[in-house]
Amino acid sequence: MKKLTLFFVLNRLKDIKIFTTTDFQRIFNLNYQAAKKAIYRYKKAGIFTEAKKGLYFLTQNSPPEFEIANRIYCPSYVSFETALSFYGVIPESIYEVISTTPKISRNFIINDLVFSYKKIKRDYFFGYITERVQGRTILIAEPEKALLDYLYFVVLKRRGFTYERINLQKKIKKQKLFKYARIFNNKNLLKLLKSLYD
Repeated sequence: MKKLTLFFVLNRLKDIKIFTTTDFQRIFNLNYQAAKKAIYRYKKAGIFTEAKKGLYFLTQNSPPEFEIANRIYCPSYVSFETALSFYGVIPESIYEVISTTPKISRNFIINDLVFSYKKIKRDYFFGYITERVQGRTILIAEPEKALLDYLYFVVLKRRGFTYERINLQKKIKKQKLFKYARIFNNKNLLKLLKSLYD
């Protein structure tokens, strides 16, 4: 086993971006306790940031926020206003990474940024794709599904309808939007969608 110099560690992890204790063990051929001690030392020095217990990334070469979102709570995909802003469907910048999950709703705060996860029924956990962001592959809702996730929560009164400037011409395919909406089988959702096109 090579000596774990800082240069060696940073060089081996530069393309991995985000890793578990087990990943660190495997990469550096360490036993679990040695891996934990090394990670603790680098975390204390500010070289590693702990995304959540057992999941880390390089502080100075951090992965994209969307990749962190995908990894800290699985299964999930980036959606709601975060994805709508990413696609330019709403003009506002969103200072929170909002994802959809079939698991219990959760919030995490990493480096003062909120990562929130909104629970939906497993039957509605669809309509997401892989995208390349800053050279990394992330899971994100299609534009139509991001809009539906958001509007469904508006209908359920779990979110306010605050985006009057939704650009339906930007990335939103009407036929796909209504096809996906029918899967939700919610009359109020369909009514709200139709009102956006009036």
